[in-house]
Amino acid sequence: MKRSFEIRGKKVGDGARAYLIAEAGSNHNGDPELARRLVDAAIRAGVDAVKFQLFRADRLYPKSAGKSDYLKSQTPIFEIIRAMELPVEWLPELAERAHRGGLAFLATPFHEEAVALLDPHVDAYKVASYELTHEPLLRTVAARKKPVLLSTGASNMEEIREAVEALRSAGCEDLVLLQCTASYPTPPEAANVRALVTLRDELGVPAGLSDHTRDAVTAPMAATALGAAAIEKHFTLDNGLPGPDHAFAVEPDELAELVRSVREIERVLGDGAKNVHPVENELRSFARRSIFTTRSVKAGERFSRENVDVLRAGKRPAGLPPSAMDRVLGSAAARDLPAETALGESDLA
Repeated sequence: MKRSFEIRGKKVGDGARAYLIAEAGSNHNGDPELARRLVDAAIRAGVDAVKFQLFRADRLYPKSAGKSDYLKSQTPIFEIIRAMELPVEWLPELAERAHRGGLAFLATPFHEEAVALLDPHVDAYKVASYELTHEPLLRTVAARKKPVLLSTGASNMEEIREAVEALRSAGCEDLVLLQCTASYPTPPEAANVRALVTLRDELGVPAGLSDHTRDAVTAPMAATALGAAAIEKHFTLDNGLPGPDHAFAVEPDELAELVRSVREIERVLGDGAKNVHPVENELRSFARRSIFTTRSVKAGERFSRENVDVLRAGKRPAGLPPSAMDRVLGSAAARDLPAETALGESDLA
């Protein structure tokens, strides 16, 4: 698999800045106008992509699945999921709206048929953590030959290796693995952002973070500092809206702050090469030390620590470096030298 590739003209992976994904998910609440406003909010925030989810309740749970303790709702999970379904008819408009605003359009399919429905509209596929062991879905996604982002929540390394191999063997070449903790919201101490380094190093593919902590910037900034290829964050227009995913999502101003913070972190990280930066050139010459006379020295007089010292040159021409001090102390002046002369080779006899 490749260490870098493009999603709608933007490089992802080695040598690229973090690819930022605003996860709208099911926070549209079944309202097409709310879905449009989510896309517009993602555009204003300055992310690289906006993402939705395509699922059907009867392809996720049996009707008898019961209630979710995590959601603390008396409504059966089947009914909750059914109320969150995104109509396929919305896809063309949402994708076009995202593209017009300069964003890639991504979506998560939760059953095999959804992959084909999404294919005319998405620039890349996202596979959710709970689908990591769903090999038929993985193979169907991989066969479309589009970039894939795979979340790894609630999974161990053996399961992740098997998923990567399933994708690879089915034709996937462009893959990002996302460290993820399947808890909503994720306690900060459970985020384990460093795991993205393990995923990247052990599996040889770009890795990033799907962040479910409520804080907008801490985990994304940590991931950026560790070289995340991509960062995904759930967002909503209002934490007070009804629905299971609104409360832990960030609001539009927080999403914009996430983008700003990540880009600032990238600015200070630099390229890792250790050279003299152009902004250092003035002080490099001004404050670097040379060997100077500290009083006038007559021709033939021996140099000693009584008449020479290691000083910063300031705006004067630099002389011999401090490493030449032993040689200077074993020499005599080749000519009369005024005080505060930067010694050169020709001044030594």
